[in-house]
Amino acid sequence: LASNNKYSLMGGLRSCAQLVSYEVGLGLSIVSLVLAAGTLSTSEIVNQQSGTFAGLFPAWNVFLQPVGFAVFLICAFAENNRLPFDLPEAEPELVGGYHTEYTGIRWGIFFLGEYASMITMSALMVTLYLGGYHLPGLTTRDFGPVLTSLVSVGVFSAKVGAVIFFFMWVRWTLPRFKYQSLMSLSWKVLLPLSLVNLAVTAVIVAGRG
Repeated sequence: LASNNKYSLMGGLRSCAQLVSYEVGLGLSIVSLVLAAGTLSTSEIVNQQSGTFAGLFPAWNVFLQPVGFAVFLICAFAENNRLPFDLPEAEPELVGGYHTEYTGIRWGIFFLGEYASMITMSALMVTLYLGGYHLPGLTTRDFGPVLTSLVSVGVFSAKVGAVIFFFMWVRWTLPRFKYQSLMSLSWKVLLPLSLVNLAVTAVIVAGRG
């Protein structure tokens, strides 16, 4: 790094190692979902979640792919560098990590980017696992084209807001993990869970065919 700052170097190294460790589990959880849905189209995945499951629960993928959702959720925290996985900028150890390289607006953009990433990840989670803009008993009604569109946008925005609140709630509640704890969790727990979930999903899909 240009400043020869050891804290920034360690923060960058941690960021790279963290990126590799959780991206594998994150990708495999999405692969399992796509395999179960039979399509890569996000709009089609959302439409498949419009009904109910067993007549009781919404037919959201969070109920059909609970293991994949759990892995995706944990990896989403690491993806966004949110507590308890904000290890690249661990203030007690690295004095802000790679943030020490910047000041002023450049420093602020890092934090704006983090929240933009959190909003994007929340929207992706709602789309893939939480039914998108569907809400049984509400979005199935015909309120007219304009009002129906507004209701759908409102439902989707409310779900995204709820996920963002959950991100913030966890940040206020849980302490930071140790660096080796995240590596162990990613490679020894999340990766095997993702592989098992993918294998089970493949067997179920093949059995249906």
